[in-house]
Amino acid sequence: MTTRSTTMVMSTGPTASMTDPALYRLMAWLSPAYPVGAFSYSHGLEWLQDSGAVKTAVDLTAWIEDILIFGAGRNDAILFAATYRAATANDLTDLREIAAVAAAFAPAAERYLETTAQGAAFSAITRRAWGSRTLDVLGSDEKPLPYPVAVACAAADHGIALAPALLAYLQAVGANLVSAGVRLIPLGHTDGQIVLTRLEHAISQTAEAGMTHGLDDLGGATVLADMAAMKHETQYTRLFRS
Repeated sequence: MTTRSTTMVMSTGPTASMTDPALYRLMAWLSPAYPVGAFSYSHGLEWLQDSGAVKTAVDLTAWIEDILIFGAGRNDAILFAATYRAATANDLTDLREIAAVAAAFAPAAERYLETTAQGAAFSAITRRAWGSRTLDVLGSDEKPLPYPVAVACAAADHGIALAPALLAYLQAVGANLVSAGVRLIPLGHTDGQIVLTRLEHAISQTAEAGMTHGLDDLGGATVLADMAAMKHETQYTRLFRS
């Protein structure tokens, strides 16, 4: 990933601008302190660590990069951008379809729980504390609301530009996986931050894919990660819910 590609994501004209309130809200919503329970999920990493497949910071970096570029991260980015555009257009039919597709693309029961539980928590907290007309409507449907869909709806409702909102969402996903790795492998916090710096280009590349691809491009090639999520369901001792 080149510097030029990173700039494309962050500086594509007026749609990428940020105001102080928009930045503040992004920081609040995607902070580890926002109570969506993200710390409870490892995305199958716990099984990989237990099996010996992920043992070092280098292993962790490679695993998260694959998730971002070829797996759930890429799909989340596409779903996030599609949701944002539908919410901006107030197209409730498309929004409901995108939410259903996002839920259907979860490849295992725990991954389904991971995205829908965080989405439900984000929606409930954001509606109460910040307000979101789109989340109010979708919440009344009482149907699964995956996490990227919920965050994108709130970003659109609050006038936060798509490009920085998507990049911030993906950074938060990557940071949460790094945090899980720091606890599981275990790694020191400095090593964890080094991993996070090495993910910068992967996160930018994934954000760019989300901005330029549509729902027909959904798919993944991270078979081991999907299998890890399935095997985690029956793992004997577990710290995480996925």
